[in-house]
Amino acid sequence: MEHRARARGFDVAAFFAAIDDRRRGEGLSWSKLAAQMWDLSADLNDRRADHPIAASTISGMARRGDASCQHALIMLRWLGQAPEEFIVNPRPGTDGVPLPHADAAHRLRWDLSALHASLNAARLERKASWAQAARRLHCSPHQLTGLRAVKFASGMRLTMRICQALGRPAATFIYAADW
Repeated sequence: MEHRARARGFDVAAFFAAIDDRRRGEGLSWSKLAAQMWDLSADLNDRRADHPIAASTISGMARRGDASCQHALIMLRWLGQAPEEFIVNPRPGTDGVPLPHADAAHRLRWDLSALHASLNAARLERKASWAQAARRLHCSPHQLTGLRAVKFASGMRLTMRICQALGRPAATFIYAADW
């Protein structure tokens, strides 16, 4: 079981390599890459006066070994790829589902409360405690229970482990948001 879980993990190194390969191929600095990614939601950004994604958020991902699940969506949108494309052996039925479309007035966001609700329903069906679910997902119980109210705190690796454990494509929990 543990080997399968690792095989179904989100490969941050492959994700970073795909971003860096395209960045270099297009002759972009890290700063220009960050600006290009941010500009995908230019109308929303202008309306909200949000702080842009930092170049170091992208370039430091390989060193950190993870990314915020919300930041990862900005990067995945730029790549035009779904997160399951960075899982070596995705669970059947979870791959091949594209991310939702987002125009310049929107950005992709995880609905972490919906992810929490699905995880909680599956946990209750299995008659498992949060501690048991956390052991199965290689995290702390707080990381799971905190999904109910958090917007930005989940790492992409854990978020994708949950999606894979549920047997649901990530796109199930992602929407085009105007915030």
